[in-house]
Amino acid sequence: MKALSASEIKKHIATLDGWLYEENALHTSIEFRDFKDAFSLMTRIAFEAEKLEHHPDWSNVYNKVNISLSTHDAGGVTEKDFQLAQIIDKLVS
Repeated sequence: MKALSASEIKKHIATLDGWLYEENALHTSIEFRDFKDAFSLMTRIAFEAEKLEHHPDWSNVYNKVNISLSTHDAGGVTEKDFQLAQIIDKLVS
């Protein structure tokens, strides 16, 4: 899979809500009511990530989940990162 150009990333990221492109990855932070809700989202994302065979870099502190997406073997952001970001947005909404 090939890394996308800066102009391709700019075009795709405009379709996402609350995502930023920096440090060669897509980033978002999602805050929930409590830890259980945050961890529930992470579990749902994990199942979708397994289906895609594409896994996020993420962290969780209490009610906040920080997510970074990039394709390490492509050296940047690919279509797969945007696909997972769209899935995450649907799970959150």
